[in-house]
Amino acid sequence: MNKSKQIYEDYWKITLEYTDFNNNTKFLKILKTIVEFIDNNHKKEYSKEDYQQLQQKIQAFTKKNITSVRKSINQCIKLGFVFPFLKSYPLETIDFLNARTNRLRRSILSKIIYLYSSFNRSVTKDSQQREINFLIKTLENKGHLSKEDVIALMTIKDLSKYKKEYATSEEIETLKKDIKKTKFVSRKYNQVNYLYNILNKLDDLKIVQKNLYFKEDADRIYGSYNKDSNKRDNYLQRIYKNQLEEETFEKRGVVKCMVEDLPYPYLIASHILPFSVSNDKEAYDSKNGLLLSRNIDVLFDRGDISFEDSGKILVSNNLSKELRKHLEKYFILSSYLTKERLKYLEFHRINIFEK
Repeated sequence: MNKSKQIYEDYWKITLEYTDFNNNTKFLKILKTIVEFIDNNHKKEYSKEDYQQLQQKIQAFTKKNITSVRKSINQCIKLGFVFPFLKSYPLETIDFLNARTNRLRRSILSKIIYLYSSFNRSVTKDSQQREINFLIKTLENKGHLSKEDVIALMTIKDLSKYKKEYATSEEIETLKKDIKKTKFVSRKYNQVNYLYNILNKLDDLKIVQKNLYFKEDADRIYGSYNKDSNKRDNYLQRIYKNQLEEETFEKRGVVKCMVEDLPYPYLIASHILPFSVSNDKEAYDSKNGLLLSRNIDVLFDRGDISFEDSGKILVSNNLSKELRKHLEKYFILSSYLTKERLKYLEFHRINIFEK
């Protein structure tokens, strides 16, 4: 009996006070209020008194009871928007709050949850378990996950025991046998639905007949550029491309090549500072990227073309006269030339162009 109870009680605990993170202005206001609280109190030690003041401030505009208010604050912590003890938050949280479109907010949400979420966290408890990260890497390894597979993963109490950072098919099958014995699904039906609610909001995940898949095949995501693919975090790469697509959509009304300004059905998220020399932040920073057609991507990657700060294209003399003449008409729109992207382009001009 005790053994059964232990298996049943140790699971990925997640409940949601709010299930709509995009259109729910109340959730966004709660998150903004927590961020402002952290900014004003980050130099102070955590105290119950300060936490109670935060709760009262949120209760004033949500009109909910204190239990619901605490649940909403813990939701922000579990999903990775803010960290335990209310001392800090990832920079992506500000990007999430400032996102001008739901599509962009969804991509940032996906990145936050993948990198920072931990369901066993609370206001006064930290945890290094990264359940969604583990689940997505398991999905990459297995190809798809049935609902039974997902539920089985929810019963893993110590992810650190999985050295590969994912569960194999054989390990999942063992877990599935255990949940049948403990009747986990019937006991934790709501928590299963909460997890699926989160998964349904993440970029490039799709649920079909209760099975979880990636929306697109890897070949469509990476195109012909597979260099260093063994070092890439596939899910962050997907989010990286989605953010570039959203940037062009926001500025042009349709997803287009940033140089040719054409809506190719197949575009590549091309790194400016090469992936092989990027640190973790640079590797998945969308400002270190350009959304390009296949041909432009190959030329840019080889250093046959680059761009001035004005956006004007630079064409290598190594190319044929006919091709140089064709390429000289292209440029990058000034709206894409952010301060951050210009720094990356400067590196490309100096270290990659015509090298």
